[in-house]
Amino acid sequence: MKKFAFVLALCAFNSFANDVAEGRAKADAACSLCHGANGIAGMPSAPNLAGQQAIYLSEQLKNYRSGKRHHEVMGVIAKSLTDAEIANLSAWYSAIKVTVEAP
Repeated sequence: MKKFAFVLALCAFNSFANDVAEGRAKADAACSLCHGANGIAGMPSAPNLAGQQAIYLSEQLKNYRSGKRHHEVMGVIAKSLTDAEIANLSAWYSAIKVTVEAP
């Protein structure tokens, strides 16, 4: 049973990781205006998405889509996203490497 779970998890990871290019294309079309071309927001009121964990991004987009999380703009944008598009976007933003420097 453990072997089956490992293989299943590996397959899920591989299919998720393969959607990075589609996620980038979707982000360029729908997200970059507020969240920046590489997930670093140009607007002070928009969060940076680069380097966020995929599971966190997926959960938040689904929360916007369902209305569980409220934001005037994100609610409208997320409403039209499919589960596959959410997975692709999450794969893209989580694949971006971010460097942090302490002050």
